Amino acid sequence: MHLELERLHKKHLTSLKKENRRVLTVQLGILLSFFAFWELAARKHWIDPLLFSMPSRVWELFITRISDGSLLTHTSVTLFETLLGFMLGTGIGTLLAALLWWSRFLSKVLEPYLVVLNSMPKVALGPILIVGLGPGFTSIIAMGALISVVITTMVVYTAFREVDPNYLTVMKTFRASKKQTFRYVIFPASFPTIISTLKVNVGLAWVGVIVGEFLVSKQGLGYLIIYGFQVFNFTLVIMSLLIIAVIATVMYKGVELLERRFLKRF
Repeated sequence: MHLELERLHKKHLTSLKKENRRVLTVQLGILLSFFAFWELAARKHWIDPLLFSMPSRVWELFITRISDGSLLTHTSVTLFETLLGFMLGTGIGTLLAALLWWSRFLSKVLEPYLVVLNSMPKVALGPILIVGLGPGFTSIIAMGALISVVITTMVVYTAFREVDPNYLTVMKTFRASKKQTFRYVIFPASFPTIISTLKVNVGLAWVGVIVGEFLVSKQGLGYLIIYGFQVFNFTLVIMSLLIIAVIATVMYKGVELLERRFLKRF
């Protein structure tokens, strides 16, 4: 019986690997087909090559910018701002959620304000941040954090409140303190939700930082996009967008890897 179950398990794993390879093959096929059609459409003037450029031009510009070192500088600036905004937004949001769970009175007072803040377009607060914090790294990082901190607080706080009440009953039976309840029950049970929030925050942090760079920065991928529009260099714009897409995807996959590792422990 044990050998039969082991054989079925191996068969399932093999089938799963084959399916994953097929999915990856199709995904790569779609991506390569997109770039091939884009190149063909631009060369045949089915689309305006001035506005939409073409992959060969983007690649040439990419090599040129890598060679002179300017692209690495702009990319590293944006990546630093995004990572910091991402970590601050998630960290502060999780801490606020824990504080709201700890104090039911505070949660009742602040909950309507959180709803209002969540409904507001955070991007519109950019000019206020710039005036208050100055036109520099601080305001851009604050923008990256602000755009995700409210949604993180609300989602994680909801997860804290919806933990199975049977777990809480067991902790009360053993006369556990509130701190022990949070440490050993609330936080571990909500960890999958926190990881899911991280995935969402990857995109939100990029949006906040790029918008901040649109407004004030003289470095970064957001600056390159605005500069490209100003001088009608749409190849520069598209190259910057593609780099953002690639790095954001890598960050998302990094969060997925973190999820697989940590969920094994909880």
